[in-house]
Amino acid sequence: MASVKILLEGFTNANKKAEGEDEKTRCTMALIRDDDFVILSDPGVLDDQKTLVDALAKENLNINDITHIFITHSHMDHYRNLGMFPGAIAIDYWGLWDGAKCEERPEKLTNNIEIIETPGHSYDGVTMLIRTKEGIVALVGDLWWSERGPENDPYASDHGKLDESRQKVLELADFIIPGHGGMFKVKRHPGLPAEDAV
Repeated sequence: MASVKILLEGFTNANKKAEGEDEKTRCTMALIRDDDFVILSDPGVLDDQKTLVDALAKENLNINDITHIFITHSHMDHYRNLGMFPGAIAIDYWGLWDGAKCEERPEKLTNNIEIIETPGHSYDGVTMLIRTKEGIVALVGDLWWSERGPENDPYASDHGKLDESRQKVLELADFIIPGHGGMFKVKRHPGLPAEDAV
C-alpha cells in the first residue's frame, strides 16, 4: 500500500477577502510514497522556499530524494516552485516530463496510484487516487478548495464539468485532499445521492 502525508496545509482567502485586503493563498502540498516513488504534489507559491525544504527535512528527505512532482492543474499557485526539483519527473495533464522529453501519462502510475482526468476548475485538472491502508485518498487540486467548498467555485472554467468531476471523485474516494485545506473524509449516507455526501 502507498502512504500519503500532508507536508504543508494550504489556505486561501480568494473567495472571502475583504475590500482592500490582499489575496493570500498557498496550495496544500502532499508527500506520496509507493515502491521507489517519492512524489510531491503541487509545489506552488511560498513566501520562502525554505518552508518546503524544512518540511521535507522533517521526513528525512531533501530535494534530490523527490522522484516525481504531481501537478493537479496549471494555475500558478500550484506549480510555482516546480523548478526546485530539477531531477524529478513532472506529471501533469499532458504527460510525464523528464527534462525536455514528454511521455504519455499512464492511467496507473503504480499498482496503488491511479491518475484520472477531472476537469472543471481548470480544463487540465487531474486527480491522483492513492490506495492506502486507510482507504483511497484523492488528491484533487481545486475540485474542492477545502472541506467547506466553495460550493460555487468563482474560478471554475466549466461548472458542469466541475460537478461531474466532483461526483466521480465522491464515488471513488474515501478521503479527499483539497487544493487549499486539510484532508477530509468522504461522508456516505445510505439513500442519499453522492452529490449530498460531502
